[in-house]
Amino acid sequence: MIAQLIKNVEQVVIGKNEIIEKIIIALLCKGHVLLEDVPGVGKTTLVRALAQSMDLSFSRIQFTPDLLPADLLGISVFNPKDAQFHFQKGPLHSQLVLADEINRTSPKTQSSLLEVMQEQQITVDNKTYKLEDPFMVIATQNPIEHEGTFPLPESQLDRFFMKLSMGYPDEQEELKLLELNISAKTLPVIVDVQSIMESRKKAEAIFVSESIKRYIVRLTRATRRHELVDLGASPRATIALYNASKALAYLRGRAYVIPEDVKELFIDIVSHRIFISPQAKYQGKSEKLILKEIMDSTAVPLEV
Repeated sequence: MIAQLIKNVEQVVIGKNEIIEKIIIALLCKGHVLLEDVPGVGKTTLVRALAQSMDLSFSRIQFTPDLLPADLLGISVFNPKDAQFHFQKGPLHSQLVLADEINRTSPKTQSSLLEVMQEQQITVDNKTYKLEDPFMVIATQNPIEHEGTFPLPESQLDRFFMKLSMGYPDEQEELKLLELNISAKTLPVIVDVQSIMESRKKAEAIFVSESIKRYIVRLTRATRRHELVDLGASPRATIALYNASKALAYLRGRAYVIPEDVKELFIDIVSHRIFISPQAKYQGKSEKLILKEIMDSTAVPLEV
């Protein structure tokens, strides 16, 4: 099923199997994704293709400095004909939401989005509206531009299940892009909502041995003790890594988690949740490099 889904999306997005798989993992774990990438690499096309392939409602929100929380959530509008207020839904009422350039809007608007991500409900004028399940936000930010941006604070970054980067296509992939007529493509539905819900339950039921659980905990705790890390990964990161490893094992057709599942997802789950020291930056070390060092120095369980 997942292989069919990836093949379907590949009709409009070339060579991003790994990214598609990881976004599906986040969806199975009820998580949200932060995509840090330069403009023009196909983020909107990818998310729209996923929405079409899974029969999910889709909306794209371009974040700007003047965007207000009401622009996302919706607003109550007075109708003089019946002398009543009627609620007009905002774009966050879709199932798959692309929040483009989230770091270009004010902290107040960012906060309203992240609250909805956490609660999966919207409250306007003391009335609460439950969002349709599945609900997922894929937020993007440009890693290069800093002027006129509002960086997400630590507590809000921690709300994202994983952080990914699509990167530029290689030469062969870019040649294939020239032959695609993306604008004319309407993709068929491969997976319906019921299948997604069933897959979630199956992923949750994947077996994790005691040795793998201890391995996950050792990895995240090591980020808190590292001399070049000012703020280590929270327990939320530990839980996310545990759930993501189960989802990956499920996608690979296994009924149990192996150390390679954990290692494959560790950096994507944790890199945006740690904050390295100025000394680390002076030494030319990034979050990913430090996490790789932690993986290399942490004993891998021999039995699963």
